[in-house]
Amino acid sequence: MRTRAVTIPVVPDGLPADLFIPDRPVGVVLFAHGSGSSRHSPRNVAVAHALNERSLATVLVDLLTPAEDAVDARTAELRFDIGMLAGRLAATVDWMAGDEDLGPLPVGLFGASTGAAAALVAAAARPDRVRAVVSRGGRPDLAGRALTEVRAPTLLLVGGLDEEVIVLNEQARAELGEIAELRIVPGATHLFEEPGTLDQVAAHAATWFATHLPVPALRR
Repeated sequence: MRTRAVTIPVVPDGLPADLFIPDRPVGVVLFAHGSGSSRHSPRNVAVAHALNERSLATVLVDLLTPAEDAVDARTAELRFDIGMLAGRLAATVDWMAGDEDLGPLPVGLFGASTGAAAALVAAAARPDRVRAVVSRGGRPDLAGRALTEVRAPTLLLVGGLDEEVIVLNEQARAELGEIAELRIVPGATHLFEEPGTLDQVAAHAATWFATHLPVPALRR
């Protein structure tokens, strides 16, 4: 496993990101954090490590600058700016295409909370690059019209006790059509803090990406 700390030049001062690259990776997954989270989110880091164990590289990036994060901590407004977040995700996907380690790899997106909407909008904007999407406790409904333009196989994971979000994900799955699957994690609330529930998220996500990302030439 190799790790790299990089600054992705998609805004004037760049966005900090952590790259984790296993030996002989078969794909790379870019994480879209939401609701005031960052690349240091313990839940997303745990999922990323599970993906690394399945020979998937991971990119965890802060989609807000430090100044923007300070504003968002007071107002919570930028985390709902799906257009801005999606634009930065798409620009990061473009940057990854030119990276020596990541460029040859098929790309997946993992979005949590509002980050899931941004991931779906970015997937719709980059259909030739993004091959799979996973949403954890996400708000895919916030992707709006972009849902009908997504071509990547999409897995929606929702806690069984997160009743309102289940309804929103059911509606989004209907918009996404046959490319999407909704799975309920029993006994889990919105943040999957209950014992064993995040492990289930990681297992579902790892299998989804390992199934849909590798192209035949990269399969072991």
